[in-house]
Order: sequence, then C-alpha cells, then structure tokens
Amino acid sequence: MTTNELSNQAIELLKNLIATPSFSTEEEGTAKHIENWFQSHDIPFKRENNNIWAFNKYFEEGKPLLLLNSHHDTVKPNNAYTKDPFDPHIEDGKLYGLGSNDAGGCLVSLLATFAHFYDKKDLKYNIVIVASAEEENSGPNGLNSVLKSLPEVAVAIVGEPTLMNLAIAEKGLVVFDGIIKGTPSHAAHPNDDNAIYNSIDVLQWFKDFEFKKESEVLGKVKMTVTQVNAGKQHNVVPSEVAIVVDVRVNDCYSNGEINTILQEQAPCEMTARSLRLNSSSIPADHALVKAGIEIGRETYGSPTLSDQAVLYCSSLKLGPGDSTRSHSANEFIYVNEIHQGIEIYIKILDKVL
Repeated sequence: MTTNELSNQAIELLKNLIATPSFSTEEEGTAKHIENWFQSHDIPFKRENNNIWAFNKYFEEGKPLLLLNSHHDTVKPNNAYTKDPFDPHIEDGKLYGLGSNDAGGCLVSLLATFAHFYDKKDLKYNIVIVASAEEENSGPNGLNSVLKSLPEVAVAIVGEPTLMNLAIAEKGLVVFDGIIKGTPSHAAHPNDDNAIYNSIDVLQWFKDFEFKKESEVLGKVKMTVTQVNAGKQHNVVPSEVAIVVDVRVNDCYSNGEINTILQEQAPCEMTARSLRLNSSSIPADHALVKAGIEIGRETYGSPTLSDQAVLYCSSLKLGPGDSTRSHSANEFIYVNEIHQGIEIYIKILDKVL
C-alpha cells in the first residue's frame, strides 16, 4: 500500500473519530472505530477498557521494543465553538472537528505508520502501537494501565501536535492543594488574623519564588496559583483560604524533590495530589533524534503534559498539528499535515528500524 493510500485511509478514520464523541472515560465509540481499522488491515489486536494495542507481525523475543502511542479521548468542547464539534468537514484544506488536532491527527498518522512497518522482516526493534484512552484527564485506565501488559519498552514516540518537530523533553506536573490559616470571626469585630488578608503575603511568596535549577531544554520550573477559594457568608471571616498551585516541573527535579521543597519552604500547608506525572526526555544523541535532525526537523522542550508522563523510558513527543490549536474553539488540522506527518514518521523510522 502506498503512503498516499495510507494517508487517505487515515483521514477517513479521523473523520469517523471526530464524528464520535469520546470524552475521557467515554471512548467506547472511537475504540470501536479503531478496532474496525485494525480488522480492515488484518492486524491482530488486544483491547483493555478503551485502550487498543497491536504488535508488529514478525515480533522477535530479545529485540528492544519501540512504543508508538497517541490517544483518542478528547476534552469537552468549549462554549466559543461556532461549528459543530462533531461534524468532520474540510474547508480551505482544514479538517475541522473536536480532537482533530489533539490528538486524532497524530493517532491516525501513527496507525498508518505502524501499518507501513507491520509486516516488514528483520527490523532492529519490535514495535507496539497503543491507541490509548483517558489521556486528557490523566485517568487510571489510560496508557499507564496498559504498560503492565507489555514487554519492557526501550523507547517511545508519543503522538502529540508538535508541527512534526522533535520535543526531546517535556515538563512534568504536580498539583498542590494549599491551606492558608486564620482565625474565624464575625465581620463586625476586629480580627488581626484574617485568613483572607493573610493570603496576600502567601500569594506574593508564590509569585516571587523561583526554583534554582534551570534546564537547558525546558527552562525554569513554572509555578502558578490557579485557584483561590474562601468564605461562605458576607458577615463571617473564614478560618482558612484554599488555594490550588500548578507546578510544571523541568528535568532538573523529580516530582518528589519539588514536593519536599514546597513542604519545607512554602508559607502555608501544602498537599500534593499526585507525584506520578514526571518530566520526561530523550537523549539528544538518540538515534531517533538524530534521524529527525537529519531530515530537517528542529528540537525543543515542550511545556505541555502528555502520556509521556507515565513512561519510564526515553520518549520523544512528535506529531502533526499545532499545540496552540489544542482545546481551542473550532479545532482543526490541515489535511496536508497528516500527509506530511506520515511521510516524516516513516522517514525517521526507516533510519532507525
């Protein structure tokens, strides 16, 4: 099958995925479309919950395993949509629809690439492709739940929109719940320990604080207070102010180290929701990176989170589409980005496999 034929099939699959709502934990419909795609290509597959995966035809014990992964769940459409988010249609070379860019275009391009290599013999790597669920909500039944059913993964390509440039590192994430204490009282009486007023200095601390280690690829750790909540009645000074702090972690720190620093230094109580979404990277001299550079792709560090966060191997984020379109109103991907994405995936893997 030619690359052009694979691309056209990928685009038709993407239209079916767009037309089928697949919010995180509700991906049954799109999982069925992906099953049908594997069946139409005579590729055996396995499924657990809404995750579907398959191995190359000539899998050989002892070879390192290359993981190809992208997700088929989406966020919910925002209120700014003027187009039907579930109507896949092409205008001026743009394929519109929810999940077209994040990450349907990446997924169908990787599926086409996997089909290209599926029945090739004497590859240097075994290949597994995983079409995963629950990426957008970092849920328990996503890629992380599949890894236990796979052999050890040596290296991974995670399909997210990067304009087919090489994201060789990705920031991790730790979300903290903070509590700023005070003394509750009637609003009519003096109170020198008002939790809301106490929060002024605390919020300023978070605004000014900087983690010392700066990454060459990912830059500084980014810490942002994203939610503040306090009080229920106009005449009652609350006993505490609740805040949420979003920390994007570079590759100089583990999530555990970030937790320790904030537990010791932050001027309020801090509780991490999870420490499992770590930063990720691939060595700049890895064969996959070298292959991409050889065909003119650029390298960079990604500030956004993906399923790389649950992997414990070197991983490269790479895919068609533009990250700035993700979660936007009237989401789209250019049709030629999918054609180009498949061609570039194949060119890179030809040099490695």
